[in-house]
Amino acid sequence: MKNELAGKTFAKLLDVMAQLRGDNGCPWDKEQSHASLRTFLLEESHELLDALDKGDSAQIREELGDLLHQIIFHCQIAAESGAFTAGDVVRDLTEKMVRRHPHVFSGKALPDSDTVLKQWAKIKANEKDGETPKSALGNLPKSMPALARAQTITERASQVGFDWPDILPVWGKVEEELAELKTACSSGDKQRTGEELGDLLFSLVNLSRFLGLQAEDVLAQATERFIKRFSYVETRLHEAGKGPSAASLEVMDRLWDEAKELERKEKNKI
Repeated sequence: MKNELAGKTFAKLLDVMAQLRGDNGCPWDKEQSHASLRTFLLEESHELLDALDKGDSAQIREELGDLLHQIIFHCQIAAESGAFTAGDVVRDLTEKMVRRHPHVFSGKALPDSDTVLKQWAKIKANEKDGETPKSALGNLPKSMPALARAQTITERASQVGFDWPDILPVWGKVEEELAELKTACSSGDKQRTGEELGDLLFSLVNLSRFLGLQAEDVLAQATERFIKRFSYVETRLHEAGKGPSAASLEVMDRLWDEAKELERKEKNKI
């Protein structure tokens, strides 16, 4: 019954989108294209991520709707050109979900999530695009945030068995890459230095995965901490009638340490 209601509601949504793009529709909606909507799709995705971080159900619901709006917008544009329809998208997704979950839909139960992920990776690797098998790493867009893309790549490689046995050699790899970066810096070769810095960052992303953390998230959190602490430094300096450019590094370091101490006390209160 709920599925029938959802189906009718979705159909109504598609009708509204078609009307907005129709002859007597909205001038702005009618002007849009796949290319012009790129910015809005990215914006709505990030707003949903922020809502998820806050854990606000009402906001999550609203942002999911805004993201769905972007999806059906693209579907309508494609339907108008005869490329595909929203029904095609839903059908393809349904078939893919069933195909990649044989442990649910074919009665082949699996014991745990790790086994499920490894099976998922194998199924993806065996799916063919014409006669060419797809890579187990997939085809992640280069427009993804670099840290998130790197971590997903390491996760996918791990799912097909290309991984360290435990965290100990991962620490060793980080130390190895740090030593190589120091050597590259001493050489004065900027290109080599950049490559070694990239290798170090990639090894740190892999370490994040072994620690059960998302590198993209922890860096975002670190950036927010920096902004908060620096704002404290600026506020204290302004209270003294100064700005950062007029203060010594020693004074700013002392205020920075004060900000960190205040954070520690705030955490202890929780």
